[in-house]
Amino acid sequence: MKNKIKQIIANKRNLVIIYILFAMIASIQSLVSGKKTFNPDSIEYTKYNNYIIFKNSFHHLKQNQDLYILYPNEHWDLFKYTPTFSVFFGLIAVFPDWIGLNLWNLINALFLLFSIYYLPKLDDVKKGTILIIALIELMTSIQNSQSNGLIAGLLVLAFGLLENRRYLLATLCIVFSFYIKLFGIVGLVLLLFYPKKWQLGLYTFLWTLLLAAIPLVYIDMNQYASLFQSYMLMLSNDHSTSYGYSVIGWLHSWFHLDFNKNAIVISGAVVLLVPFSLMAKYTNYTFRFLSLTSVLIWIVIFNHKAESPTFIIAMTGIALWFAISQKNAINVALFSLAMLLTSLSPTDVFPKFLRDEYVLPYSLKALPCIFIWFKIIKDMMILKNDWITEEYETQLRDRPVLFTKQDFR
Repeated sequence: MKNKIKQIIANKRNLVIIYILFAMIASIQSLVSGKKTFNPDSIEYTKYNNYIIFKNSFHHLKQNQDLYILYPNEHWDLFKYTPTFSVFFGLIAVFPDWIGLNLWNLINALFLLFSIYYLPKLDDVKKGTILIIALIELMTSIQNSQSNGLIAGLLVLAFGLLENRRYLLATLCIVFSFYIKLFGIVGLVLLLFYPKKWQLGLYTFLWTLLLAAIPLVYIDMNQYASLFQSYMLMLSNDHSTSYGYSVIGWLHSWFHLDFNKNAIVISGAVVLLVPFSLMAKYTNYTFRFLSLTSVLIWIVIFNHKAESPTFIIAMTGIALWFAISQKNAINVALFSLAMLLTSLSPTDVFPKFLRDEYVLPYSLKALPCIFIWFKIIKDMMILKNDWITEEYETQLRDRPVLFTKQDFR
């Protein structure tokens, strides 16, 4: 029975079909579910409101309108992405909603799937397991027509490309991720592990300029400058409005502590970078791999705007971590807690009264991610040869070494 399950999980075709079906089911569900209100005083909007925000941002850009103000007659809430993302979404906005929404959700689902399969030094059983673990959170994200599956996929793919020394495409993935959502910029810390840093820096600089210039196809510099000012104003106002499912939200809901948000983020960044001081470990693939998982979790738990659909990014990091870790009592308990509180708590299988009375008010969705992140930091600091699973260690021995100490001199 166990071998049969492994065969099913290891079959790439099965996973591709599952991911396509889930994306299409989420799209169809949104399209046929009618409309909803986001508060008692608002008018009715489509269930795929975020998709409408993204789509209309492209039309607003072309018409020289401000992207960062409310358009209550069109959709609920603000557009919070860059003008570059608006242009990118124009490739989808040309289609009617029933095609565009399906296409958008498929991009999020399949990009994440492809990025996991591109990772080196993992067999198909582990990759399939990672994708199954991430599936519930992915569904939560695409049911809200969010971009978080794409963000997770871009960062995971960037890591795979870096490992294969495909630096031009790797830097494109990272730069594009922060042109979608600014917290993608944290992915740049992964570049510290790889040789030819001047080349990585040059590629990053060039992609940053190129992607920044793309909106100039539709608007002039004066309009671009005006949009930038409006974007900064929106972000500054947005910064003070919530705590999110984050470290900040957890400290506030549990201990009634109102620390300065910037101070919390800076403190988190310092802890994130502490293992990076261990340069002797840069040649260790497991160390680099754990750094990817740390980054994926960090950008969610230190995001004061983190919502439930954002957690596909963190859960991808948790799935990657658990796939290679020893299945000892602590790791299994932490992973089980993440599956229960992070993945299952927003779903119908979780008791509603527990969700409403405990999970939401006390930011319990974020709690397992916070614990696991600190565990990853600790494991990176004291990383030993026996940390990883025996089969994973065998896989590492069977694969060629991509980097040696000489590369980092």
